[in-house]
Amino acid sequence: MTSNSSGTDAPGDPRRDWERWHARRVETVSSTYGPLSLSGTHWLADHPDGDVEGVPGNWRGDGGEVVLTATDQDGLSVDGQPFTGEVRLGADRGPIPESRVAAGERRLVVLSREGQWAVRDFDPQSPARRAFAGIEATSYDPAWVLPGRFVPYGESRTVQVENADGRSRGLGLAGEIVFPHGGAEHSLHVAVEDDGSLWAVFADADSGKSSYRFRFLRPAAPASDGTVSVDFNRALLPPCAFADHFICPFPPPGNTLPFAVPAGELNKQER
Repeated sequence: MTSNSSGTDAPGDPRRDWERWHARRVETVSSTYGPLSLSGTHWLADHPDGDVEGVPGNWRGDGGEVVLTATDQDGLSVDGQPFTGEVRLGADRGPIPESRVAAGERRLVVLSREGQWAVRDFDPQSPARRAFAGIEATSYDPAWVLPGRFVPYGESRTVQVENADGRSRGLGLAGEIVFPHGGAEHSLHVAVEDDGSLWAVFADADSGKSSYRFRFLRPAAPASDGTVSVDFNRALLPPCAFADHFICPFPPPGNTLPFAVPAGELNKQER
């Protein structure tokens, strides 16, 4: 997601700020190379001969790089130029439109996770993008903006959690946000992003019923005294809610809240 997901807006009318934020979210999700356009994530270890069904070219992991081999018939371009032959690729880390390899409108993005290589196929003509009709979300409710504080761990830790593709991977965590609700104190384990903002993967008592099975929360960077706003109005659907080919982590132990959170994004809407 973009920085618009972090919950940071200029001071103003909170309701209007949320409406603008929600409109930007819909625009981002439905953009040409937004999450709806992801039509495949192909792990190269599952294709030892380098041939990935439906993806032009031959793709092989080779230690710290991916080797792509292509012929004229593959119709690939690399760095904006028609490509044949062999090229060694690292992981794409910039915006999807700027990825090195393209097949017409499609962008073939090199991904690395825990030493494993994959190629992702972003197709603006994907069925999910064509069927998208919006994001079901609640109206802004100030009751779901809760005062919190960030409590860092003595040192960061990594826990193994199941991902949406059925595999278990490490999830780095740096502390907890603690906040009140219903007369009790609750907490969520969080990661700290490069810009200091926080990221929680959480579920609640109604997850999988009135809302998607889990969601993300991205509070802004805590103040110097650790205080942070916990705004569930900006609870986010994870990318895998929009396309099945993302590998979103499930909530780590302790991040399933014992109460329902009827706030924020709930589900994807389709035509």
